Amino acid sequence: MPNIKGLHHVSIKTKGAEQFSKTVQFYRDLLGLPVIRQWQNGDTLGAMINAGNTIIELGSNAGDVEHSVSAIRHIALGVDSVDECVDLVSNAGYEIIIQPKNVEIPSDPVYRVRIAFCIGAAGEEIEFFEEL
Repeated sequence: MPNIKGLHHVSIKTKGAEQFSKTVQFYRDLLGLPVIRQWQNGDTLGAMINAGNTIIELGSNAGDVEHSVSAIRHIALGVDSVDECVDLVSNAGYEIIIQPKNVEIPSDPVYRVRIAFCIGAAGEEIEFFEEL
């Protein structure tokens, strides 16, 4: 059996350098996540952003592919305050697709959380997830 240590990174592809730059700014400048690596390979830009217990890898090489929901539905970021994150991204002009709400996941024991969703700079769905 292989020794799986955990999720290393999530990859987001952007449509070119302009959207790549906006996406880096969203995660780095707006959400305050540090860029730990950047590179350029020909016309393709890349970056890895430290999201605490995983990495968000960005690449500017999505081409003309339309972003759509696939088998992976969203990125969930664990946060201290869902409401603070929603205020921050909403005030920056990003769409909130699910407003902050408390949810009780009917597990044993019941898991109480507060969640909200927005659309990021590359069209990705982002969930802000706060344990209550």
